[in-house]
Amino acid sequence: MKTELSDPYKTYLHLSVWIVFVCMFYINMYLLIPRFFFKGRYEIYIILLILLVIGSLLIVMYVSNYMHVITAANLKVDKRQNMNFFNGILVSIPIILTTTTLKLFNRWIKDNKRISELKNLALTTELTSLRNQIQPHFLFNMLNNVKALIRKDPEMATEVIIKLSDFLRYQLYENDNDKTLLTGEINFITNFLKLEEIRRDHLKTTIQCEPELVKKNIFLPPHIFTAFIENAIKYSLSATEGTSFIHISFMASDGQLHFECRNSKDPKLALNPNKKYSGLGLTNTKRRLELLYQDDYQLNITVQETEYSVKLTIPI
Repeated sequence: MKTELSDPYKTYLHLSVWIVFVCMFYINMYLLIPRFFFKGRYEIYIILLILLVIGSLLIVMYVSNYMHVITAANLKVDKRQNMNFFNGILVSIPIILTTTTLKLFNRWIKDNKRISELKNLALTTELTSLRNQIQPHFLFNMLNNVKALIRKDPEMATEVIIKLSDFLRYQLYENDNDKTLLTGEINFITNFLKLEEIRRDHLKTTIQCEPELVKKNIFLPPHIFTAFIENAIKYSLSATEGTSFIHISFMASDGQLHFECRNSKDPKLALNPNKKYSGLGLTNTKRRLELLYQDDYQLNITVQETEYSVKLTIPI
């Protein structure tokens, strides 16, 4: 009879205690931690947290005593049982730890996501800036070619202008994305070299590409090879004996794309691959490679007496 009469008392007290604990959970998680802990006001947070625990304890004690008083006349409740419920206040410690941990973990996830987004934004901004620096430099060289041809051969200059319009179309419409087809880049380079052959009488250019590369839809960052081609065209002019040459090859193996560009060079011209050859275009390209591939690429520049070569390996 004694146990049965104690059941209503235990039920109401348990309900009251859990309501207080739930309130403690939400107050700490959504009020104290965001407003004080995350803002570095740790002293105020600890003081308010202690007051929250003490206040919750007082509420539980008041509710327990009140229920004991109003039910004492009708229910034979063991007072020692009433006191045992106060041991449940120890639950407040794991509640505080749990809520704080959850909030900190949630904040950590959000901060990491925000940092990642900021890094991606900074990376995209820098890559766009580097690419925009390369394109005007390339167009400037092309316009100089047109200027020279207009004086020498107006009809040929007209043909060059038509090809130049194709270049602009490629840049504006087909090359405005983060990735472009390798075949498009090869066609772009081919047209560029053909224009140089038209402008220069003693220049021979060749492009070798494995048939498998043409058949596959291989995507890569746009204008990743342009600076090397510009560099080859610029310094192949220094070759004084015989015909100048530019030889380019594309090969693939083990998931890697191997690009090689070799050009003639004046033997009297002593160059340091880490200094004079590292102009704006090459510097920007190297920076793009670092941002895009980090340690997953290889770039080797070799300067010989009569030849300058670039070998680039990137994953595909």
